[in-house]
Amino acid sequence: MSPLILILTTLLISSLFSFFFFFFFSIDKKKNENKVHQPPLPPCPSGWPILGNLPQLGSKPHQKLHALSKTYGPLFRLRFGSVTVVVASSAGVAAQFLRTLDANFSNRPPNSGAEHVAYNYQDLVFAPYGARWRMLRRLCSVHLFSTKALDQLRHVREDEVKLLAGELAGARGMEVSLGKKVNACATNALARAMLGRRVFEEGGGGEFKEMVVELMKLAGVFNVGDFVPWLRPLDVQGVVGRMKRLHRRYDDFLNKIMEEHRMKVGSGGGDLLSMLLGLKEDGDGDEEAKLTDIDIKALLLNLFTAGTDTSASTVEWAMAELLRHPDILAAAQAEIDSVVGRSRLVSETDLAKLPLMQAIIKETFRIHPSTPLSLPRVAAEPCEVSGFHIPAGATLLVNVWAIARDPEVWSYPLEFNPCRFLPGGDHVDIDLKGAHFELIPFGAGRRICAGLGLGLRMVTLLVTSLVHGFDWALPDGLTPETLDMEEDFGLTLQRAVPLVARPMPRLAHQAYLV
Repeated sequence: MSPLILILTTLLISSLFSFFFFFFFSIDKKKNENKVHQPPLPPCPSGWPILGNLPQLGSKPHQKLHALSKTYGPLFRLRFGSVTVVVASSAGVAAQFLRTLDANFSNRPPNSGAEHVAYNYQDLVFAPYGARWRMLRRLCSVHLFSTKALDQLRHVREDEVKLLAGELAGARGMEVSLGKKVNACATNALARAMLGRRVFEEGGGGEFKEMVVELMKLAGVFNVGDFVPWLRPLDVQGVVGRMKRLHRRYDDFLNKIMEEHRMKVGSGGGDLLSMLLGLKEDGDGDEEAKLTDIDIKALLLNLFTAGTDTSASTVEWAMAELLRHPDILAAAQAEIDSVVGRSRLVSETDLAKLPLMQAIIKETFRIHPSTPLSLPRVAAEPCEVSGFHIPAGATLLVNVWAIARDPEVWSYPLEFNPCRFLPGGDHVDIDLKGAHFELIPFGAGRRICAGLGLGLRMVTLLVTSLVHGFDWALPDGLTPETLDMEEDFGLTLQRAVPLVARPMPRLAHQAYLV
């Protein structure tokens, strides 16, 4: 090889080496710069191999996550298998996620409940955010949950509550399981709006109540298969098997309802189901508005479960608190008597004149939120919250239960004190409708509970009627101090021990007549 060629070859090799050196150095430098400028991830407790922090949640995850927030702050991170989970435990952090970044967290992460129970994401609660979800929500909002629709169906709620009052008056001081009675009442009121008829006669609905409670418990389980994909076929907790069996029971129930509805009224009635069946037939020429039987059953499933169990459990918690605080119960009865008297049962139009009862309802939702952990959302894009980096694909949990116990917001947060919402109280201006993140039992943002208005009206009417219509006594051997107030975690916060009490009529006889 000639000296010239050798020199040229050496120069070429040196040039290529220099090029690649500076090229990769610049890439590495940019990566380092990005790392420097990218905020850190939220703090995270150490976890188990493979499962991460899942085994640490225990039987009451909302309480465990609340305890972790005291160590790791109002925004921390967990690892559930291969999934990153971020937990918001303060009003300020929740507002950043659900107001400022609401669009980025408008979808739900994949989960077994939506797949195996809720007709494979065909329902309103778990459907992907988009045109179809907006259509389903609009249908419910206009035909069931709008102010006009709620006012038109006021007589339905009042009729069902009066039937419940008459049934309790007939108990003549005998012990009753209040949760079952209230659940049947709420279900019939909703069914008359949805189907144009009751679904349970007097004393019925026990099996349906059990189905709803089981669904809410299963929906609240953190299924390992959702977070560790290779364990999914094994169903190590047996959750998916139970979900499939429960789905078959619900499907049979809903098929029967739809078939009976078609036979009795066809698609010409004025109730929600008749309207949905009409859309199934023609969709008004809009492909997005056309519905299948599965779409309709998925929507009915949402309404029957979310619209009944949450209301019934909240009423049960409210009555338990009033039985533990007889002075507040007596004050509430005096307030209602001063407005309504004792010759008739309270009506929905009276409720706005009863500030103490309104405060009791707020305080019940604060200390016993029907959904202690918000339904999960998922980050579409990476973002920054409170100085921390939130990666794309992270699952968001908002600990509603913990936020309502924040001592920096609520004085004596564990105390049942409705006066905090009355004039002169620290939180008189706070409402439940998603604008005040200190109190968001119905959620907030795009995915706020569609039935918020109906839920508030039904719970307030039920609790006020039970307070107005009856004096209450605990079973023999129980005192207000010994009444069990333990929680049973699920998607909704049930009482571990159902409330049993003795109702004694306190109004004129005609007040209980339908």
